[in-house]
Amino acid sequence: MALAAGMSWEAQRRCAFLLGLSPSLLVLLAITLVPAAALVVASLTPLSLVDPVGTFHFDDPLGNYRELARDQRFLDSLWTQGKLSVASVALQLGVGLGLALLLNGESRILSAARSLFLVPMVLPPIVVALIWKILYTPDVSPLHRGLDGIGLPVRSLLANPDTALWAIAAADTWQWFPFTMLMVLAALQSMPNDPVEAASLDGANRWQLFRYVIFPYIRPVLVVCGMFRLIDSFKAFPLIYVLTNGGPGTVTEVTNYYGFIQAFNFSYWGYASAIATVILAGVFIMSWLVGKLGWNSHERG
Repeated sequence: MALAAGMSWEAQRRCAFLLGLSPSLLVLLAITLVPAAALVVASLTPLSLVDPVGTFHFDDPLGNYRELARDQRFLDSLWTQGKLSVASVALQLGVGLGLALLLNGESRILSAARSLFLVPMVLPPIVVALIWKILYTPDVSPLHRGLDGIGLPVRSLLANPDTALWAIAAADTWQWFPFTMLMVLAALQSMPNDPVEAASLDGANRWQLFRYVIFPYIRPVLVVCGMFRLIDSFKAFPLIYVLTNGGPGTVTEVTNYYGFIQAFNFSYWGYASAIATVILAGVFIMSWLVGKLGWNSHERG
């Protein structure tokens, strides 16, 4: 009490704010920073269940990272991850934005359609993977049977190295485009009508309204959606595990799946931890770049 009496009101307010946040910060520290630190520490060792004697030796802390730089399969997985992330995020933003513009309005039909489109997002990822496994399996797929019935047979998309990765991107887009749609819809419905009405009175057509009035308003929302979906694109593990198991060959073997193989198939936990650390660092860097470039362009506009 004596200490508080000698503090200014502003200092007391900051102190109370920190005290109120401290329980949440401690929980955050326990469930995020501590495991992340353990991951980084493990990546500096030759931790392996097949060699318990060499566990937690720090004689060559950068050995795993040097090996990663020479590991062609790891480098290929980065390229595969990049293609999957770019394709899925671009599709989710495009489809979500398009549907948000179409469903922006007040009617019972539009409300029902919006609720229907939210269904994929609330399904568990493993359920989504099983749905698309059925759709992509020619023997049981209603899609394949329908195409066969009209004389347009299509071979298995998952067994074809040229289409397997894009099939996964399509399934990921189906599950997560509602996130972008919901965010953009919220932005559109909070947008004031005055700028749109003024531009319409000045003779602007629909494309000009979107390009010069609506899009600048919703651009920060699209940046946020892109950032979140970019982060989540590195977690497409259930789809790959159920649909392709990394195949055909290693065509759909993204980086986190390669880390899974190293950890649980070969028990190279130190090496797998190095892979996970690289993924973590890459996600942080890309998220920072997307956010900075997106918001800077918005501020300049």
